[in-house]
Amino acid sequence: MITVALPKGRIADEVLGLFTNIFGSDFAFVNRQLILQKDNFRFLLVRNQDVPIYVAYQAADLGVVGLDVLEETKIDIVRLLDLKIGKCKVVLGSKVDETLDYNKPQIKIATKMPNITRDFFSKRAVATDIIKLYGSIELAPLVNLADAIVDIVETGNTMKENNLKIDEIILESSAYLIANNNSFYAKKVDILNLYNKIEHLVKEK
Repeated sequence: MITVALPKGRIADEVLGLFTNIFGSDFAFVNRQLILQKDNFRFLLVRNQDVPIYVAYQAADLGVVGLDVLEETKIDIVRLLDLKIGKCKVVLGSKVDETLDYNKPQIKIATKMPNITRDFFSKRAVATDIIKLYGSIELAPLVNLADAIVDIVETGNTMKENNLKIDEIILESSAYLIANNNSFYAKKVDILNLYNKIEHLVKEK
């Protein structure tokens, strides 16, 4: 049995679509189902940010999660394959009519990704006051809570609608297939067999 942790939403649907293509039968969660068991696979439906935790603690052998989450959590897992789905960007953004002043003694940055933000600015030797928020990140510069934000965008439309601009792309992200370190060795044949099938489908896209 191979257990796979999937993030709720569109990525889970796309991954189950991959499995449907590979094995020729439907893989789908029904209603509010959180565990889907079929043949030699068990799928867990969890929050995006929790996928690496389930994998790291071996509640799941494999997982699918965005590179942005992996970079933020820095959890020790095996990164197997870029699935080329769930594409987005982690960006630095600020108000359209202002220029971010890197010479200030300290720049206030609002974000839900403090580790990615800290790494980005420390490489530039820029002092920051990182304000951790859990939602509505775009609001922070508009009410002078922060000078700028670090956030995830797909199209950038939400930022434009809130009078913000993208100053810099910090990270290009997409969904990765990941594995627990122990599972990768204990179930290596089964995992690599699945990996090869998924890789073939990804290359065909």
